[in-house]
Amino acid sequence: MALEIERKFLLKNDGWRGLAEGLPIWQGYLNSARERTVRVRTVGRTAFLTVKGEQKGFSREEYEYAIPFADAAAMLERMAERPLIEKVRYRIPFEGFVWEIDEFKGENAGLVLAEVELAAEDQLFARPDWLGQEVTHDLRYYNANLVRHPFSRWVDGA
Repeated sequence: MALEIERKFLLKNDGWRGLAEGLPIWQGYLNSARERTVRVRTVGRTAFLTVKGEQKGFSREEYEYAIPFADAAAMLERMAERPLIEKVRYRIPFEGFVWEIDEFKGENAGLVLAEVELAAEDQLFARPDWLGQEVTHDLRYYNANLVRHPFSRWVDGA
């Protein structure tokens, strides 16, 4: 079984900018039920199909497979829930971890999130000074939920 252990944070400043080159990501959901998601994603010119289970604590099952780019593009165009998730991802090494910063575009423009993957739920990690409030348990910030309720439609942060 593949297990993803991840923590998710807002950013409090732009101190991360300029530390890495970004890659464009397009992703869509073929299924976005809380107990399971099926996602198609393109990263640059590569593509993946990912199946994730329901979140328990900071963890959830995750299975990811490379697929042909043309297949992913067709699924995104014809099968994925709308709106698609558009973002630029920056991978920034910091004290033994790689932080993934996602700067959202399209209907989620204005949202910027940082994620770090861990080997265990209780693993300690250093927090960069640009890291803000943790939102790991706030389901609004999960990509599958940003499809149903895009950031641009939030009123007063809700």
